This record gives sequence, C-alpha cells and structure tokens, in this order.
Amino acid sequence: MATKVSTIEIDMTQLDDILRRIDANELTEGDCEALRTLCKAYVQLTELLKDKNTSLARLRKLLFGAATERTQAVVGNGKDSPSASPQAVPLADQAAKLPRKGHGRHAADAYTGAEKVEVRHPSLQPGDPCPKCDKGTVYETGRPGVLVRLVGQLPIQAKIYELQKLRCNLCGEVFTAQAPQGIGTEKYDATAGSMIALLKYGMGMPFNRTEGMQAGMGIPLPASTQWDIVETKAERIEPAFAELIRQAADGDVVHNDDTTVKILEMMGQRAKAVAFAEDSSPEDAAASSQKKADRRGLFTSGIVSTREGRKIALFFSGRQHAGENLKDVLLQRAKTLAAPIQMCDALARNLPADLETIVAHCLAHGRRQFVDVA
Repeated sequence: MATKVSTIEIDMTQLDDILRRIDANELTEGDCEALRTLCKAYVQLTELLKDKNTSLARLRKLLFGAATERTQAVVGNGKDSPSASPQAVPLADQAAKLPRKGHGRHAADAYTGAEKVEVRHPSLQPGDPCPKCDKGTVYETGRPGVLVRLVGQLPIQAKIYELQKLRCNLCGEVFTAQAPQGIGTEKYDATAGSMIALLKYGMGMPFNRTEGMQAGMGIPLPASTQWDIVETKAERIEPAFAELIRQAADGDVVHNDDTTVKILEMMGQRAKAVAFAEDSSPEDAAASSQKKADRRGLFTSGIVSTREGRKIALFFSGRQHAGENLKDVLLQRAKTLAAPIQMCDALARNLPADLETIVAHCLAHGRRQFVDVA
C-alpha cells in the first residue's frame, strides 16, 4: 500500500516566527493549520521509517520529489499524465508508484527453517563507553548484521557415539560411559523415517536413488531398510491419518480425480501369489484371483477437501476409483451437515454412488464437451 506524505510548504523563517508566537501565546489560525500539517507529516514519516523496505533514497524522493525537472519525472506520462487536468500529480504519488528494483535474492527472513546463531561482540556490551569518541556509550540497535550461509548435507545423517570403557585390572569389572541424554535408544530416529517418507512420497525420490546418494557420501542406507523404516513409522501415525479422513469428510468443497499407478503386489504372478497366501485352499485362491481379476486397473485417487480456509489432501491407491474412495470418506461425514460441493470432471466413476453431492463439473472439461457437440 502506497504511503502519501503531506506536502509541507513552511520554510525555516516561517517556522521561527511560529515558535516565537508559541512562546508569546499568540498563535494565529494560520499557525494552527501549519502545526496540524507538521504533526500529520511527522506521523506519516514515522510509519515510513517503521517499514523495513523504505530506503533513504526512496524517503528522500517522497519528501523532496525527483532530483530532476524533466517533465516525465515531475508529471509522469501514460495514464498518470495530467493532460486533462491543469494541476500536476503530487510528487509523493509519483514516487510511490515507481516500481522498486529487486536483486532477485531471498531476504534472511525468508529462511524460516534456518538455524539462527547469535554472535556477540567480542569486546563491547551495551552501556560500555564508545571506543572511538570516548564520550558516548554504545547501545543495542535491535537490527543485527545478517550473514546467510547455505551448506550442503545429506537428507539422512549419522552420528557415532564412542562410549569410553574402563576395566579394572584386578577384578575385571568394565565401566562404560553413559550416552548423552536425549539421543534415544533406537538406531533410526523418528525424523529419519519422516524424511525418507517425504523424499519418496512427497518428492518422488525412489528408494534406490536415495540409497545411491547416501552410499556415495559414506552413510549407507539400503532401499530395503528404507522401506522397513517407513512401514514402521506409518503404523504409528495411522491414527492421525484416520483423523484427517474424518475431518476431510466434513469439508464444504471436495475435489477428486484418478491417475494410474503401478503396485507390483497387485500385478501379474505376484497378485496370484498373494491371493494364494491369503486363502485357505488352492480352489479358494483361484476363485479369489479370478474375482480380483475382474477389475484390472490400478489407480491413485486424490481427494482434496477445503473448509474454513484449510485444505486436506488424501491419496488412496488400489483398484477402487475416485468415486468409490470419495464415498468411503463421505460415509464419515457428520449427519447434521448439508451435502458438500463436489468438484470433478464429468467421468461417471468420480461420483460417490448412493451419496448426495452438489456436483460442479470442471469448466475446462465442460467446454471440451461443448466444442465436441458443436
């Protein structure tokens, strides 16, 4: 939002006269108006100084106008040109509309996840005498100098704690140093499981590619181990996943769609082997395999639920379509809530059977159908 600075047309001689009249309690109506303008300008100037994006050059331009008297700098051009008005556009408005040139780099405030290290001055503290003039005292400015340093590191790091062991030369008793507090007893920290899952399912980083990167940096992490870690951690957060489904069911607007996926356990010979292992006899296994083969497609359904400005994204992978997965979610919807708005394309399998929704088809798909008909 642009800040306008009031125009002050009072020179130092007028100000001295006003100050003398203040001492004599003889202020005129014109003096009151001038003082009112000064007060407003002071408040606006204070607000500008609070803005971290206000530079001295910009502040100088707002107060005193452009440093050149060229027509473009004074009255502007284009839509802001005062060709239809005899009065020039205020210089403060002109300066406020000028786009600021950026350097393309992120400010230190943008690194919200960075570790902050406070570096104190080696020889000075607030209240100490100034080492330059020997007259004043130094104080805390509240605006420290900032250095941003980015370093490369592996997603999964390792620490080896070598616990000292001491043995008695007479009785042979061994005394081992205690491990530092807070490191836990598990080899794989909870944060390791979260990072592996984020790389795989959030960023599309395959386990074998993570394995190669880790091995290249001297911290081996086999793909099979990564899967075991993620599977173990997933069981612990399953209650949170169930709660997200419950909250997503109460959304005002739900979006759903499908995309294809490959699940080796449900494909080819592996699917038959799994069916045989789950059933009690070869005959039951054959019947189960034939039943599962009736639908060969494998899908990942994405469901996004929005309510009160919050979004919940759910993903389900298997043989069910988006409509069937949405139905499973909406079955947990509170009975007191009205039917949600459903945003999807016009494919029939996106609709939850036997459940009421207010369907709002995608405009892009609707236009495509209209063009086909036309």
